Amino acid sequence: MRSLIDIRDLSTQEIDELIKTACDIIENPEKYSEKCRGKKLATLFFEPSTRTRLSFEAAMYELGGNVLSVSSGSSSSAAKGESVADTAKTVSCYADIIAMRHPKEGAPFVAAANATIPVINAGDGGHNHPTQTLADLLTIYREKGGFNNLTIGFCGDLKFGRTVHSLISAMSRYTGIKIVLISPLELKLPSYIKKDVLKKNGIPYSQTTDLLSVMPELDILYMTRVQRERFFNEEDYLRLKDSYILDVKKLETAKPDLCVMHPLPRVNEISVAVDSDPRACYFKQVLNGKYMRMALILKLLEEAEK
Repeated sequence: MRSLIDIRDLSTQEIDELIKTACDIIENPEKYSEKCRGKKLATLFFEPSTRTRLSFEAAMYELGGNVLSVSSGSSSSAAKGESVADTAKTVSCYADIIAMRHPKEGAPFVAAANATIPVINAGDGGHNHPTQTLADLLTIYREKGGFNNLTIGFCGDLKFGRTVHSLISAMSRYTGIKIVLISPLELKLPSYIKKDVLKKNGIPYSQTTDLLSVMPELDILYMTRVQRERFFNEEDYLRLKDSYILDVKKLETAKPDLCVMHPLPRVNEISVAVDSDPRACYFKQVLNGKYMRMALILKLLEEAEK
């Protein structure tokens, strides 16, 4: 049974195929409106979510399917102590595909190992968020026309930012990629990602605490929020939460075709005044996420039926 737990589960060819399908969905939505008639998606969200959960649900509805939803751990048998494995086996009896978000890293992997239907990782702790990466990739493709020869700056929480970890893994497979890591010292990219992804793939990267110093060289700026829910110490969160705030003035030295991205939700790390700048692409990411999730649901259900 094919599931998607890590973005590296997909080959670059498969990503290209998903992008092609997503672009066709954008151009010909009526062609796909009945593709999942009679199919059910179970969204199991044991951690708060707005965009990802609604995006999955909208994707399935627009494919003509139906949705069964668990929107918090407290509303499911997990509150009674049911294991992830047992939940996956149970939900497999009701649905055709699962999208799971869980605060524990590796939980969707356990679910996939026990389910009899495909499982999509919709975010597990600070680990991975592959469908956000698919949204990011479609955004980059539509804004830049491809994935090669780009300088990408990742700014903010690079330690706990699962969207950052997944996108770095995906982009490391293309040529001419340069990575710029911008964060407080306490929130640097984990060393295992530098070793296992960047160094292993020969991707040149630099690290800095100063966003302005690197702004002119960036083709893409990927902003992230400092995530309160990942901190054990409230004082550390309060000290670091306003480390980087992107405003109109900071964009003065940026390239005219810079692509500003953010996985959302934002708190105050991007000024609302930036929203009207044509370089702001974060709400485009939201819409692109729905199209890529539609393409992914189609792919996994078709493979499950073979």
